[in-house]
Amino acid sequence: MSRIGRLLITIPESVTVTVNGNQVVVKGPKGELALIVPDRLSIEIKDKELHVIRIGEDRRTRAQHGAIRAHLNNMITGVVTPWKKELEIRGTGYKASVAGNKLTVIAGYIHPVVITAPDGVQFTVTEDTKILVTGCDKTIVGQMGSNIRKIKPPEPYKGKGIRYLSEVIKLKPGKTAKT
Repeated sequence: MSRIGRLLITIPESVTVTVNGNQVVVKGPKGELALIVPDRLSIEIKDKELHVIRIGEDRRTRAQHGAIRAHLNNMITGVVTPWKKELEIRGTGYKASVAGNKLTVIAGYIHPVVITAPDGVQFTVTEDTKILVTGCDKTIVGQMGSNIRKIKPPEPYKGKGIRYLSEVIKLKPGKTAKT
């Protein structure tokens, strides 16, 4: 049995989880998320604890067991405390701004790059160089952070570009002059 899949998920008081066939709906103070569970897995709720049970023992079901449990745990955590990704922009003239649900990034191109936030995701910009992506769905927040980083990945010589706040870029040495 999967070591992750067999663990119980405790449901906080402010969260309600409902199971309708193979769809699980999680509602909390920060939002509502839904997940379709594969046919060979079932969800049981007992005493404010959620348990993922395998019905079959084939390879695909065993592979999905831990993943579905992790997704459900991330959903329950996200509707209580939103997930966040912090990015920073480094480079002369590089900056970002937010207007409504649109993030505008100026990163060395001749035109600004505009990204629209999907439902449930918010952009916040502090100091013109720090971007904060928040939302209750961990997958979408991570994907939006990755999309922002793809605008201008950090280059290896000077480190200019967009990076995660805790990311360390190993800089290469430049050319050396001949003597």
